[in-house]
Amino acid sequence: MAMTTIAVSRRRALAGAGGLLMAVVLPRARSRAATVTRIVEDQTGPFAPNAFVRIAPDGSITLILPNVEMGQGIYTGEAMLIAEELDVGLEQIQIEAAPADEAYVTKALGTEATGGSTSTIATWKSLREAGAVARTLLIRAAADRWVVEPASCQSEAGVVRHVPTGRTLTYGELAVEAAALPVPSGPVALRAPSTFRLIGHAQHRLDGPAKVNGTATFGIDIQQPGMKIGTVAACPVMGGVLLHVDDRAARQVPGVREVLTIGNAVCVVGDHYWAARKGLEALAITWDEGVNATVSTGTVYRQLHEALQGPAIVANTKGDARMAIRGAATRVEAVYQQPLLAHAPMEPINCTVHVTPERCDVWVGTQVPMRARDSAAEVTGLPKEKVFLHNQYIGGGFGRRLEHEYVTQAVQFARQVSYPLKVIWSREEDLTMDRYRPAYVDHLVGGLDAHGKLVGLSHRIVGPAVVARWAPEALLPNGVDDDLLVGTVETPYAIPAMFLDYARRETPGVVTAWWRGVGGTRGVFVIESFIDELAASAKVDPVAFRRRMTGDRPRARAVLDLAAEKAEWGTTLPEGVGRGVALQYVFGSYLATVMEVEMSTMGTVRVRRAVVAVDCGRVVNPDQVVSQIEGGLIFGLSAALFNEVTLENGRVREKNFNTYRVLRMNESPAIEVHLIDSTEDPGGIGETGTAAAAAALANAMAAATGRRYRRLPLTGPQA
Repeated sequence: MAMTTIAVSRRRALAGAGGLLMAVVLPRARSRAATVTRIVEDQTGPFAPNAFVRIAPDGSITLILPNVEMGQGIYTGEAMLIAEELDVGLEQIQIEAAPADEAYVTKALGTEATGGSTSTIATWKSLREAGAVARTLLIRAAADRWVVEPASCQSEAGVVRHVPTGRTLTYGELAVEAAALPVPSGPVALRAPSTFRLIGHAQHRLDGPAKVNGTATFGIDIQQPGMKIGTVAACPVMGGVLLHVDDRAARQVPGVREVLTIGNAVCVVGDHYWAARKGLEALAITWDEGVNATVSTGTVYRQLHEALQGPAIVANTKGDARMAIRGAATRVEAVYQQPLLAHAPMEPINCTVHVTPERCDVWVGTQVPMRARDSAAEVTGLPKEKVFLHNQYIGGGFGRRLEHEYVTQAVQFARQVSYPLKVIWSREEDLTMDRYRPAYVDHLVGGLDAHGKLVGLSHRIVGPAVVARWAPEALLPNGVDDDLLVGTVETPYAIPAMFLDYARRETPGVVTAWWRGVGGTRGVFVIESFIDELAASAKVDPVAFRRRMTGDRPRARAVLDLAAEKAEWGTTLPEGVGRGVALQYVFGSYLATVMEVEMSTMGTVRVRRAVVAVDCGRVVNPDQVVSQIEGGLIFGLSAALFNEVTLENGRVREKNFNTYRVLRMNESPAIEVHLIDSTEDPGGIGETGTAAAAAALANAMAAATGRRYRRLPLTGPQA
């Protein structure tokens, strides 16, 4: 099996089967990068054979890409897919954002969405077909003009050439004639992988230059003529409402223009953000905090642990796991706990809105443009076709911008004024009014035979069902949230007998939501921690124990063996240093991670090294995959070591990065990413590194100290 090695120094619920999602604006770049332009309301053109490709007589080639760019590099990857089949270079194209429109609906959920590590999975075939259809029609148009057979013509770099005579025509010269041809009704031939010029070869990110030179426009950068800035305070207890606001002091702050209210929030509007912020601080607000005013972190965990006993929904069974455990030579049992987590993106929540009697314009970074548009239409009473959503770069999504309540709020305030209003949440508002990754408790019991082999596994999951709120129609018929099964039912292992049940407990006082892989991050931490405990009970090396459990899964064994080899698994380590391993199959990709940590006598943790082997199917852009693993690991390590959202008197206590920590540069480990060449269709990659982090780290800490770590964050109490 061929391998590409790259070393660097430091969901199912969203899986639309080939559905069109959305795209976001990219800046104009230079030289070998694609030209990227803003969305236009009229996307028709002389040659538009599908929703993705536009070619004008002047030779300009526009690709309309179906996923939002929020730092994951998907614009570059998706442009590569179309450009490969269209036979153009990335430097020849410009990119536009797909509009909020039913034409771009993700089939599985009935809305536009970017998330769940599904972007490349969903578009791997559809975007290549879009490019191939356009190329086929352009060649046909050239052949018709020359009165020759299409088979005698070839395309290359935006030109069609007649091979016998050497005659050429540019795509622009053929655009009008190609537009008059019928689109092929059947499948078109796609290029053989052996001929790929772009796919599988590292490409510089198309959005890189603008993000380096500062010309990239994020939602928070939007400027409109006459625009004013607002900042908000919502009731600090979820479900509470506004009773009264005394704004006399606020109106004395220089630059303050308005004090606006809605049912549960206040917005102070100023000529600039500082005026609005100072005005907000000067308000005297009285809230009715409602029924959640007594909720605490203890309330949350107490109800989760109580549900470890009593009725639950059977989610999955294989064989008779309980009988196998009763007859096992050794019984292993563990309870794992995971906390509420915030998204904490670098760009806080913001939205700019201009409402007039005729239309509503919304400038925002969102992962769900159609939901955002529909919300604006509902608030304003305007028809959907009169709401124009201008999607922008997103400065960190992680699932936060799969929500759209902040768009609703901004429109509610903006409809009260005549000018464009940019609403910016403070960092404190962003953290305390987030939609949080749910807290979970898992109880596992495993049975080992006399030879130390797993014979049965019983597993109960307790926690909220995000799908029930976000897309209730996607719940399984028995009421199970399918996302919670990710990483628990389909694993890299051959488990002889398994019983999995689920006790749904919604968290009081907060709204729970997607978070860079809810099911995957929860499931991998629990399963891989428990596999390590089983190996320890069986007195078998953790890598060897996993290897013999992979059964007929050669891709799983390959990543495990490669990660172990590159991490020098089994070599002697100094006292206080340990290695831990995690193996996973989530989001359609296989990943093995070896983490090396150093534990001080004071209990502090230093992550020294992370080695990752990845089989994500056919790789589109190797640089993109490596970057996603790096970022995912850092994100996951931050959460695993430090992060927990806690509640007191119904209020979130963590308000900024001093209490909700992100791994710092000097704390980041050396990261090595090794890619295995594969001919399988692509899997997802955006959340895989995050899912791997906690389990590999917990197992490494256990190896270094001899004690198990079953509660996140790992630096918190373990009792």
